[in-house]
Amino acid sequence: MGRAPAAPEWICHKCLSFDLDWHKVSGKGRIYSWERPWHPVHPALKGHGPYVVVLVELPDAGNVRMLGNLLGDPQQEVKIGAEVQAVFEPHDEAQPPFTLVQWKLA
Repeated sequence: MGRAPAAPEWICHKCLSFDLDWHKVSGKGRIYSWERPWHPVHPALKGHGPYVVVLVELPDAGNVRMLGNLLGDPQQEVKIGAEVQAVFEPHDEAQPPFTLVQWKLA
């Protein structure tokens, strides 16, 4: 596997190849950065604050970083470098259906 992009791509921006593949990764990562928004940043989040947003570095995917919510108590202590595990939350009823990646402390 070469370098993993931060999001799905249709072309390699380094070599311009169209020959890309999906690779499974463990879903384990480390908190690289985080914040605790107290006020909704979007109308759909009204009444859902505070919450914890984490930037997670995935060591087995070339240290690519993914953003998501940290599940659990929104007042919990959060530490840079803490190990986390991906949690996949399907939304099959949505149009179009999608899966949200969230995180929990490992």
